[in-house]
Amino acid sequence: MPQIVRSLAAGMLAGIVIAVIFTAGFFIRDIVPLPAAIQPSSQEFPLFAEVLTLVERNYLRPRPDETAAQYLAIRGFLSGLGDPATFFVPPPETRVESDLLAGIYGGIGVRIQTTTTGEFRIAPFDDSPAIAAGIIDGDLLIAVDRVPIERGTPTAQIDVWLRGEVKEGAGVTLSIRRHSAEREIFVPFAVIIVPSVLARVLEEDQRIGYIQISDFTNRTPQELTDAALMLKEREIEALVLDLRNNGGGLLQEALTVAGEFVDGETLLIERRRDGETLYNDKPGGVLVDLPVVVLVNGGTASASEVVAGAIVDYERGILIGQRSYGKGTIQQIIQLSDGSSVHITFAEWLTPQRTAIDGVGLEPSIVMIPAADGADVELSEAIRQLTLQLETTS
Repeated sequence: MPQIVRSLAAGMLAGIVIAVIFTAGFFIRDIVPLPAAIQPSSQEFPLFAEVLTLVERNYLRPRPDETAAQYLAIRGFLSGLGDPATFFVPPPETRVESDLLAGIYGGIGVRIQTTTTGEFRIAPFDDSPAIAAGIIDGDLLIAVDRVPIERGTPTAQIDVWLRGEVKEGAGVTLSIRRHSAEREIFVPFAVIIVPSVLARVLEEDQRIGYIQISDFTNRTPQELTDAALMLKEREIEALVLDLRNNGGGLLQEALTVAGEFVDGETLLIERRRDGETLYNDKPGGVLVDLPVVVLVNGGTASASEVVAGAIVDYERGILIGQRSYGKGTIQQIIQLSDGSSVHITFAEWLTPQRTAIDGVGLEPSIVMIPAADGADVELSEAIRQLTLQLETTS
């Protein structure tokens, strides 16, 4: 655990240092004119060619190789656009990004969820190493590698501790509580195909289902349909849709998900340089007949805001939590010839009622302040709201 924390701290420090380097600027003794003997080698970018020539002739220390120099130039150009969503990604990170969108990583195959009392509930994936090792749905996580987990620890942080390189003998020891008994279970790391949707019937009220969507991958629509059908077989009468800390993903998949809640309406308005496009839903949807509460917070962004915005605009449900992130633009990820890629903003989007959310976000109907002890007060309030609604309509 300490090694993981140190690695995370080192990564954060490196990120801070890089940010400072690129924003602080540099001081020089004086400014001299460009020597007349230096001639540009390129007609398309003459000033850039002048600088390259000067560096090649005069720079004291080793220069970056050609590929690294190109990457630096690309990053500089894109950052100059002033759009943080338009950026360059080198080949290794591009491969990782592709895996994330596909939902693949090394780990034990669980998702950690905070209970209404602030404990950490384990939800293992089907056919995962966790299940094979003896973890069952509903076990409470107490410690990782014998280091106790403090209440209020972000679940995203715990997820990091439960991932690692897939190799012989690698894994993690979980200390769990099941009913009143505690035990330790070692779980080896394996290649995990990550579901983006988890669902269950809430123990607090068996009439209410719970669906958590962590991100939008190409498997999300089918996973949502399967989850909805399972919950309906359990005869739920209302639903909590948890989009907290869902940073987005694939737009078309998000639109398909929104269409399961909204019956045959416009789901999104896209504005490009050459005009507008309306994305309309087909009639029907597996969840159009259930009361819904959507949980959001500052980590709810992009594609997840598309879904939340459509549900709110058609009064299919209310938002509970904190204001969402406010990412109202759409990017294309374009892979380059060497395996690197660029994210380029090509459009902005509006909710069905033409609300622009970029930099603003979606304001919840019921604003909740997260509990200091880690208790899931947003989920508790969602249960309360849906219970009142069910009692009113019964």
